[in-house]
Amino acid sequence: MLPFKLVYHPGYDLNLGEHVFPSRKYRLIHDRLLEEHFAVPADFLEPQPAADVDILRVHDPGWVQRLKTGTLTVKELVKLEIPYSPEMVAAFWLATGGSILAARNALSDRISINIGGGFHHAFPAHGEGFCAIHDVAVAIRALQHEGLIQRALVVDLDVHHGNGTAAIFAGDRSVLTLSMHQFHNYPSEKPDSIIDIHLQDGVEDEEYLSRLNDALAVAMGFAPNLLFYLAGADPYQQDQLGGLSLTMEGLKQRDSLVFDTALAQNVPVAVVLAGGYARNTDDTVTIHCNTAKAAKDAIA
Repeated sequence: MLPFKLVYHPGYDLNLGEHVFPSRKYRLIHDRLLEEHFAVPADFLEPQPAADVDILRVHDPGWVQRLKTGTLTVKELVKLEIPYSPEMVAAFWLATGGSILAARNALSDRISINIGGGFHHAFPAHGEGFCAIHDVAVAIRALQHEGLIQRALVVDLDVHHGNGTAAIFAGDRSVLTLSMHQFHNYPSEKPDSIIDIHLQDGVEDEEYLSRLNDALAVAMGFAPNLLFYLAGADPYQQDQLGGLSLTMEGLKQRDSLVFDTALAQNVPVAVVLAGGYARNTDDTVTIHCNTAKAAKDAIA
């Protein structure tokens, strides 16, 4: 058995059909980790959907109601960029419950991975870029409300800027936001994170890892009680929605750097997967599985 828990639910699939976002990846990751004997069924925990009281600490009641009743406006649906369905809404509530569960597990096990989540483009009153509910923000607020943590660090290594995260936590001294992303990419408007690393197109492993190392050294001075790691697979050189040039090995080194830096200071890490749109979905699955393997190596 693994020294930490993996959080997964079959309902994570957003039911998108033919879409650039392969939300079937969650099932494929789960199945791959079992097939490779990296994990056994007992290593997985199945979350409950997040409670509305938790969702409403971050999101506007009107947005939540429109999501749950299927009454989003055409403008809201265009901005969200994914088709509406009850299964889609249920998946966001489940993924958010999974991120809350992973955060709680990380406090006891040092690391926990939600095989889902990382919907960092969601704002309090609207969704953007495939993201309807900001699971990471909801999880942080839940743990703060319960008195389990005071300070959280969000390390967002998706290829896209964490605009929803920056907006939600703007002016909040209890949460430090770090986003390292391709500058000339979605979203066009990038609210200020506490630490923004704007990367130029085509950045490769060496520069990426060097700049990440420097950024983490600064961010860890915040002395967080929990690090939320958005381990996007989309900085990969073959990603359809990215323009960076990281290799699979570089991405695994990235994961190891985050885990090793946090654990060296006894800071627990909750992982969510965020984006990944490789031309070959199998590559995205491999990158996400490698994150779990890097976590095991770090905690050994």
